[in-house]
Amino acid sequence: MPLLEDGQLVPDTWTTLDADSPLPATGPVIVPLSRLEEGLARAPGEKLGVALAPDTEIDTLRTALPRLSLVAVTFPIFRDGRAFSQARALREHLHFTGEIRATGKPLPDQYEFLLRCGVSTVALPAGSDPEIWARAHTRFRIAYQPSVRGERAEGFALRRVL
Repeated sequence: MPLLEDGQLVPDTWTTLDADSPLPATGPVIVPLSRLEEGLARAPGEKLGVALAPDTEIDTLRTALPRLSLVAVTFPIFRDGRAFSQARALREHLHFTGEIRATGKPLPDQYEFLLRCGVSTVALPAGSDPEIWARAHTRFRIAYQPSVRGERAEGFALRRVL
């Protein structure tokens, strides 16, 4: 799957495992939450990521976060926005500084909001046109919500009082 970072395609160096795949001893790997303890048993220098279900409470990662380089949040359908809240909580409440990857079925129209919530990379859904995502990155320049990236929310300042 293509990986998008700041509007540009980048190589994906991570291996994503399912519940049954053997855990490699070396290399960056993303494990399901159910295998987090197994992943944490790898050598401390090895990059480790965890894939979360939309209903996962972020606080369950609190003790593991110092060892994690990546947290993948999932959009099972475009109407399910819990991954936005997970990303924002990771950045604002748990102060996670690693990569947050959006997976599943996010929409290009959501791209800027994903970034404002703290997502670093997006694994583009199968069949997605990267050019549409790149255009979405430059289409919206005014936002109403605050950003974890330090960008100002200027939308309300543009409203006219009648």
